[in-house]
Amino acid sequence: MTRASKAQDVTLSKEGLPEWLDPVVHAVETVEPLQLSRFLPPANGAGRQSAVLVLFGEGERGPELLLMERASSLRSHAGQPSFPGGALDPEDGDPKADGPLRAALREAEEETGLDPAGVQLFGVLPKLYIPVSGFVVTPVLGWWREPTPVGVVDPNETARVFTVPVSDLTNPDNRATTVHPSGHRGPAFLVESALVWGFTAGIIDRLLHYSGWEHPWDRDRQVPLDWRS
Repeated sequence: MTRASKAQDVTLSKEGLPEWLDPVVHAVETVEPLQLSRFLPPANGAGRQSAVLVLFGEGERGPELLLMERASSLRSHAGQPSFPGGALDPEDGDPKADGPLRAALREAEEETGLDPAGVQLFGVLPKLYIPVSGFVVTPVLGWWREPTPVGVVDPNETARVFTVPVSDLTNPDNRATTVHPSGHRGPAFLVESALVWGFTAGIIDRLLHYSGWEHPWDRDRQVPLDWRS
């Protein structure tokens, strides 16, 4: 077993969560797959099982999310902000049981250096599909009950690790729409000198919406994928 899988029980628990997370918990418990994305796992079971950690903490400016920026040298998703995460390994266990929970914690520890013992997992969103990479992704939600220092562990994989206040994510001035060369339109967030788009932005957008945290924003405002502040 990895350090992450031995560090704590990977069962889900809502005990002791801060009250401000209640809307998120409700959203996780009630949201349907097609309310999150039109890209759902193939019916034939194809796709590589993976998981990401959607980790909520509380910083100086209130609730925040942990994100990372992938290294520019990577062949896939180079330079793109994302949640910590990756493919399931055999030691993570059953993909249909606690495998995604273990994988999310393991990948987060490997990529950001966080101590998984301080993370309380409280929910799992429906599995989603990323057609361009063929990954079937399980978003695992956690509460950073006992924050620990985080940063780049492997520069070949990660360019930086950072947190974003939820208040910045809900600020209409920081919201926009991106248009992929394929023609696909999607939500984006201009925060911490980064453009958060694609799968990660889609999850954040839907969580804000179904948690009741979303503020009206200009969906006609478009930014290029190579945006930099």
